[in-house]
Amino acid sequence: MSTITALRTSDIRFPTSTMLDGSDAMNPDPDYSAAYVRVITDSDDGLEGHGFVFTIGRGNDVEVAAIRALEGHLAGRDVEDLLADMGGTWRELVYDSQLRWLGPEKGVMHMAIGAVVNALWDLKAKRAGLPLWALLSAMTPEEIVALVDFRYLSDALTPDDALSILRSAQNGRDGRRAELLASGFPAYTTTPGWLGYDDAKLDRLCREAVADGFEQVKLKVGANRADDVRRLGIARAAIGPRISLAVDANQRWEVAEAIDWIADLAPFDLAWVEEPTNPDDILAHAAIARGIAPIPVATGEHGANRVMFKQFLQADALRVLQIDATRVAGVNENIAILLLAAKFGVRVCPHAGGVGLCEVVQHLSMFDFVAVSGSIDGRMIEYVDHLHEHFVTPVDVHDGRYWPPTAPGSGAEMRTESIASYTWHARTGDAGR
Repeated sequence: MSTITALRTSDIRFPTSTMLDGSDAMNPDPDYSAAYVRVITDSDDGLEGHGFVFTIGRGNDVEVAAIRALEGHLAGRDVEDLLADMGGTWRELVYDSQLRWLGPEKGVMHMAIGAVVNALWDLKAKRAGLPLWALLSAMTPEEIVALVDFRYLSDALTPDDALSILRSAQNGRDGRRAELLASGFPAYTTTPGWLGYDDAKLDRLCREAVADGFEQVKLKVGANRADDVRRLGIARAAIGPRISLAVDANQRWEVAEAIDWIADLAPFDLAWVEEPTNPDDILAHAAIARGIAPIPVATGEHGANRVMFKQFLQADALRVLQIDATRVAGVNENIAILLLAAKFGVRVCPHAGGVGLCEVVQHLSMFDFVAVSGSIDGRMIEYVDHLHEHFVTPVDVHDGRYWPPTAPGSGAEMRTESIASYTWHARTGDAGR
């Protein structure tokens, strides 16, 4: 028996705004940041669970405080009991009546719960000696269903529906696991597309992306229409007609504006239009989807909870579903969303444009392929070439593919020297030793 002794938090910020990495139409100067948590136990094995919430700078301290507020719920608790019933652990945290009042099931506290839930999954996978994707993929359909809270979902997805989906995928698991290890999982890159980059850098990075084996490139759009047309022309010329080209407006437009703007970009053969308007506005996304068809609408990185994803799917408001590893309440809720996507026949292409997101979300896509959807067709994981060196097990992306991690855990653990070097000091207003 072992107990949780502490939650150790860190406010970690990287000065990515200096090079305009991550810049888009709504976020011109982001500093990629992590509200970081370590679950400390008194176990003799010395293992810790690591998790985080991704932010872009100011407010990261608020998220850290929200994570720290959860320590009283976990300190002194039996680790084995918590890890043995991760579905129950999730419900206990999410349905705490006083914490729930702060959402419910959205915002700073919901994401803080997600960081802690993800850290517990990291610890569970480390104790099992398995990467998270393999741990999840080895679970029985019944065990996976027990992780999911079907409250508010049953009009679209019941436990029996979920069991049917998972049992249908069960027979081919071994073959898909072997395929994943041999061939990897498709990736697409946003690295060339940040809005603050000049035309020469855009052209160079697009050509490098093709040379590196990526079959899709994504560009940020929405600040200036003429600039978008020019930049898409540069990108299309650089990547050629065979490579897919997606765009991301980062919530910039009204409905009519989005439809009209996309009409000017459509000649560049768009793979999808991402987050064209307010991420909470399901009906606006549905109207845009009708107005720009057959170009697909993609969204989800700011989806607050599984209920919103259910409604997006019911309203036919998206055709590419983009889960995020740290926006909702952790692995359990993302499994619910993956099951919803499978029920509605919608492909999942995760958001990973942020520090550590590539490392963690790859596990969810690989689990989805092996044990849920059973499909890799049209599915890919976003990749950005920033900040991977700060992680103990950095993502392995080459030849345009994510290669399955083999190290135990979720990939969320940062290097101790990076934590020390980039911890934010509020008095001086910078990160550093």
